[in-house]
This record gives sequence, C-alpha cells and structure tokens, in this order.
Amino acid sequence: MIFNTGAALLDAIVLSVVDQEQEGTYGYKITQDVRKGLDVSESTLYPVLRRLQKDGCLETYDRQIDGRNRRYYRITSNGKVTLQMYRTEWEKYTDKINSLLKGGDNNE
Repeated sequence: MIFNTGAALLDAIVLSVVDQEQEGTYGYKITQDVRKGLDVSESTLYPVLRRLQKDGCLETYDRQIDGRNRRYYRITSNGKVTLQMYRTEWEKYTDKINSLLKGGDNNE
C-alpha cells in the first residue's frame, strides 16, 4: 500500500482484530491477522499492544501452550468504547475522502 498508516489507524485495526476473539488472542496471531490488510512487522505491533494495554484498552493473561508461556491480549470495555469511536471516525473520514477522490460534492 502506498499510503502511510498512522498510529490511530493501527490502534483501530489492532483493537478490531483482538475484538474478534472473545477469549483473546496472542501476538503472533494478531500480527498475521493485521498483515491481511497491512504490511507490518512484529516489531511494529508489539509497541502498539503495549500502548493499548497501558491506555486500558487491552488486558493480558498468560497461558501455557506446549510447555511455553504465551501472552494473550483481550479487549477491555474501555477498548470497546475506543474501537467504536475509531469506527465512527473512520466512516466519516472515508466518506469525505471517497467524495474527494470520486469528484463529488464535499461541502458537508
């Protein structure tokens, strides 16, 4: 993709991916799911996960898998509110950009 991905958009995408799993999901799977839409590395996503956790949007818990500890991320109620705000803002933003790119009236 030739367009830059800002921090807010990446936060929204990560929250959306984590929200899809009621029991939570782990970092590697989050990376794989985000990569379906964006080309990002794990080294980019882990700071996003830590920031969202610090902001109270995600919580973590650990689970033993094949003798190894795996950290899971689960969206919080605050994270759900934040995700809904991102979705609303995204709709407004894409409507305006689509109008501009398609040559429509953008005087709203």
